[in-house]
Amino acid sequence: MREIVVSKFKATCLSVLADVKRTRRPVRITRFGKPLADLVPLQPERKASWLGSGAGTAEIVGAL
Repeated sequence: MREIVVSKFKATCLSVLADVKRTRRPVRITRFGKPLADLVPLQPERKASWLGSGAGTAEIVGAL
């Protein structure tokens, strides 16, 4: 995990965000050598499949 001091993060925030998005590698932001925050990339959203999306929404009543 790459570390960056908070003052440098403030100065280069947009480029650090773009780098995390592009490389998918987290960045730890530190202040006085102590961790302040971890900047991690978002997990890709899964598209829900329409198959099985109606499961449990209908009930069969009666017999043939």
